[in-house]
Amino acid sequence: MDRQQLTAQQEAEAQRVEKAVMEACQSDIRAMVRLMASKPDRELLGKTEFEIRDICHRIGAKVIETTLQERKKGGT
Repeated sequence: MDRQQLTAQQEAEAQRVEKAVMEACQSDIRAMVRLMASKPDRELLGKTEFEIRDICHRIGAKVIETTLQERKKGGT
């Protein structure tokens, strides 16, 4: 994905949200890498792939929730 051109205010919001999202998603990312580490090569795709996708969807939801929360705080 190309880097978006942001105004200074948008960049500040993006950095605030990124920091909050990274903190909120740390356990999800840990769960993904631990899941992958626990699987032999023959089990990396299929069911495991869908488990990873489910976690990715949770992360996406946290990005949306965090953005809304940050905006309510008065960031933008």
